[in-house]
Order: sequence, then C-alpha cells, then structure tokens
Amino acid sequence: MSKFQEMYKQKLSTAEEIVKQVKSGDICACPSALGEPAALVEALAERALKEDLSGITHHMLLACRKWKYLQPELAGKMTHVAWFTSGGARPAVNEGRADYMPNFYHEVPRYWREYIAADVFYAMVSPMDKHGYFSFGVAASEGRGQMSRAKKIFLEVNEYMPRIHGDNFVHISEVDAICEANIPLPELPDAPLAEKDILMGNYIAEQIPDGACIQLGIGGVPNAVGKALMNKKDLGLHSEMFTDSMVSLIEAGVVTNRKKNINKLKTIASFAFGSRKMYDYLDDNPGVEFYPVSYVNEPTIIGQNDNVISINACLEVDFLGQVCSESIGPKNFSGTGGQLDFVRGANRSKGGKAFIAMYSTAKNDTISKITPMLTQGAAVTTTKNDVDCIVTEYGIAKLKGKTAGQRAKELINIAHPKFREELLFTAKKMNLLV
Repeated sequence: MSKFQEMYKQKLSTAEEIVKQVKSGDICACPSALGEPAALVEALAERALKEDLSGITHHMLLACRKWKYLQPELAGKMTHVAWFTSGGARPAVNEGRADYMPNFYHEVPRYWREYIAADVFYAMVSPMDKHGYFSFGVAASEGRGQMSRAKKIFLEVNEYMPRIHGDNFVHISEVDAICEANIPLPELPDAPLAEKDILMGNYIAEQIPDGACIQLGIGGVPNAVGKALMNKKDLGLHSEMFTDSMVSLIEAGVVTNRKKNINKLKTIASFAFGSRKMYDYLDDNPGVEFYPVSYVNEPTIIGQNDNVISINACLEVDFLGQVCSESIGPKNFSGTGGQLDFVRGANRSKGGKAFIAMYSTAKNDTISKITPMLTQGAAVTTTKNDVDCIVTEYGIAKLKGKTAGQRAKELINIAHPKFREELLFTAKKMNLLV
C-alpha cells in the first residue's frame, strides 16, 4: 500500500460521521452544480433536523438537485445561499427561506479568499490517482477559492465523476476527511429546439467567422447555434460551461482550437452539465482542460483570443439596451452568472461579438420583452455601455456605436410586430427619436 493509499484509508469515514464536525452557525461551501456532495449535504440536513442545529449556511452556485436543505422544515436550521438562483433553490429564495449573493462569476473565488471564510468546504470529486490527487471533475469553477481559508475540508469520492485535466485538482494531504458515495451524476436532457430557437441560432451562426473562439451557454438558442456551426472551420472553445453540443462540434472536426492565441489546441471550460455520453467524453481527455472562473471568465483573459463570440440569454431589454437577465421585476430569478464577464471579454477581443438572445414576447405574445424601460425593480445584468447585439426571432439589433435614438429604432425593428407601433409611439413621446 502506497503512502497516499494509507492516508486515504486513515481519512475514510461515512457522510454521517463527517457531518458531526459541523456546528450551528457554520458557513459551508461547495463548488457549482454537480460539485455538490450529495451524501454529505443530505446527511447534514438530516442531522440539522434531528439535533436542532441552527444558523448553518450552505453556499453554492447553481443548485441542480432538490435536496432536503431546500425544504421549508429546514428554514433557520440550514439556509441555502444561492450564488445563482436556479431549480429547486428558486422557490426557497422567493419565499424568503434562502438568500442569494450578488456577484460577477469571475470574482467568486476572490470573494472566498478575501471577503468570506468558509468553516467547512465539501465537494464531490473523482477517485484518487496514484499520486494522491482527486479531480473536481465537472466543477472546477470556485473550489480552490472556497477551500483557501476553510477550517475543515471534506471530500465525497464518486466513481461516476470524470477526471478532468487543468487547474482542477485537490491532494489527499489537504483533506481532513473522506467518504464514498457512488451516485450517478444527474443528466440534462437535450430539449427539442423550437422554431424560434432555430431562427435565432441561424442568425447568430451567420455572424460567426471560421476560426472564431466561441462561448455557448445553456438552453435552446445556444444548442441551435451549436447545430448551425457544423459547416464552420477551425473554431475554438473558451466557455464557462461545457455542453453536449461542444462534443458534437469537436468530434465533427469543426472545433480544432488551432486559431486560439492562448490555450492553443485545448478546449477550456469551468464546469459541465449534460449527458452521460458527455461525462464519458470528458473523462481523462487531455484535449479538454477545466480551470477556475477567475481564469476562464476573466474578461482580460477572454479578450486575448481573437474573434470571441459570446452567446447568452436574457429576460428583457429596454430602449437604451439595458439588459435584465436575472430578475422579473424585483423577484430574483437567476443571477448575473458569467454573462457580463463574457460580454466584456468579447468586447476586448479583436473581432469579438457578444450576442444576447431572447424571444420577443412572453405569456403567449401578450407581453413585449423589448420595453421602453425595464420593469420596476429589475436588475441590470448587462449595462447599456457594455451591450453589443440583441437577438430575437425577428433579427439582430446591433447596438454598439449607436445613439440612444438609433438603439430604440434597432430594437423596435426586432420586436414582435404587434407591439412595434406602440413602442414607436412611446419612443417618440420619450424624445428618443430625433
């Protein structure tokens, strides 16, 4: 038995035993999405109920599962803090049983190094290699930052977690305790594309030159863009999220990463969520490297590649080009995420373009998502000075270098036809059209 295997054996325990080290009032943190340690958080929630613990906070970005700690009976005992409100966390936040943390995604590791100190860091990881290293797998985003000042470090080893290269490892010597829980990773179904998604995907794909470096997010439009890029050549990938559409592009030879100025020949991302096929593709693949968001989402890093194409989604846009992607009025819906990081990165890139896509209407065509002013209380995600291109099923409004009046005209032209006359009247009333 090697030295590292011996250390592993000494630190091996059960989830139930490990969470006995968590105290009332502790700040707990784990990596984004599938980096959340399933057995540990469930065991902690169960203990909080049985032993009447209180004031424990569980910090993470992008909750992908509906765990016990999100249920009403845990209110005040184990409180979730969402760094991007999603899925099962959304009702808890909107009902006041959970809180959320405003942030730029690329700054999240810095928050943990400078502003917040975790009492407990826990994460799901891949099995240890012969050198004593575990991989954070599909969740490289912020783990190293979270554990930088943590008093206790616990790992949950899962044989289903792929081993992914990059700045994405933790060593056995850094860990206080380990448990094992071989639970298949949740999968994200590939939703069928709506006609509007295909239209917008084609509009955007037409603007992407051969050799571009692309960022794709989650949802119908990014998936449609991925499918529309199959005739392109020598694309690069530098994206916070790795998706199934990227596997298709790489395997088809569309993505080669040959034209990138940095991380040449490598696909770069921070986290992944998709199919089992995608997880298997990522496992021990030297062509793909995951790094913390402090690198992947840093605008100055993004901008070092030429022809960066950023593709994101939003909820509404006003005449000035202010973009809301995270709230419905004052009601929190998601978060800033990496949208502004990549908009600013694309703006710094030679030949870069930043597309923000949305359907032109909501609620069965009864509400225009292009509005004179954002809904009262709405959060501005991408500012009017950062915005580049807005896309709907009616086309692309290119806002960079346009006056306020020109922006209003561009946006009205891609609004749903039933709202254009009303929007034009309002723009004139606001003295935006000279």
